[in-house]
Amino acid sequence: MIQSPYLLFIGDATDPLSIKMARSVADWRAEKCLGEYALPGCEVTTGCPALDIDQAAERGAKSFILGFANSGGHLDERYLEHILKAIDAGMDIVSGLHDKLSNYPELVKQAQDADVRLVDIRHPSLKLKTGTGKKRSGKRLLTVGTDCSVGKMYTSLSLTRALQQNDISATFRATGQSGILVAGEGIPIDCVIADFISGAAEVLSPDNTPEHWDIIEGQGSLSHPAFAGVSLGLLHGSQPDALVICHALKRSHMRGLPHVPQPSIEETINLNVSAARLTNPAAQVIGIAVNTSAVTDAEATAWCQQTSAQFNLPCVDPVRHGVDELVRQL
Repeated sequence: MIQSPYLLFIGDATDPLSIKMARSVADWRAEKCLGEYALPGCEVTTGCPALDIDQAAERGAKSFILGFANSGGHLDERYLEHILKAIDAGMDIVSGLHDKLSNYPELVKQAQDADVRLVDIRHPSLKLKTGTGKKRSGKRLLTVGTDCSVGKMYTSLSLTRALQQNDISATFRATGQSGILVAGEGIPIDCVIADFISGAAEVLSPDNTPEHWDIIEGQGSLSHPAFAGVSLGLLHGSQPDALVICHALKRSHMRGLPHVPQPSIEETINLNVSAARLTNPAAQVIGIAVNTSAVTDAEATAWCQQTSAQFNLPCVDPVRHGVDELVRQL
């Protein structure tokens, strides 16, 4: 439903994590990305060529992707003039924010006049039911984390690709706006009414053949005061056979909450296994995936080796080391 090629709008972002939507599609669907559009003061990049709106339109851009994410998912009204210009240039507008594009009358009118679409991918249109906890055929892996933005989506995509390369049937199941943009489908779990989160996860990963793996993108963290609810519902509905613990080095506190310390890997394992076994008594952790971008290669290798020995589990950085050790566990 999203037309390519894309122009990725990253505004005047200064935090690399704040443009995770743009970075995700640039990393995993580079063939669909024409370039990035940044405003003065922007200190980050997706690595795509820098283009303005007119240049992108001349080169055939079909969609203007709002490539940033923020706490609460709000659309900064400073950006409206740039969105309106992209509409005038004939591009669809694609947003993964909580604030709906269709709630802005000026955007709606201009989109109608220009015959382009406003696409809010974070707002599910499915009619969902509550979860049942009934066993489903097929196999499932869910990525869970010590915190938000620690690499659950990247780990899930890496695992899916590696399984497929090993001729193992596998499907990536997107649960967030970035993953949906990459996969082209999915359910934005954090926008599902609380009672239906586990039911949405069941719909997302239905019955399958016995040898098939659904690799389900995790959200939030059971240890995060703001987002533990969505993490728990996703955990119950996924009924995972396997869990991968995701972690980022050099975090001093939970993302966005300086007063809340990070949990340990051990605490995270215990919390998630205990919760997962409500709907799948056989759930187990099969490995640890770490974002080591804050340290050197040597430090990353040493940390992973030490952690692997401590928990008797494979521990890798999916970007630096690949995920072959995790696939062997599966």
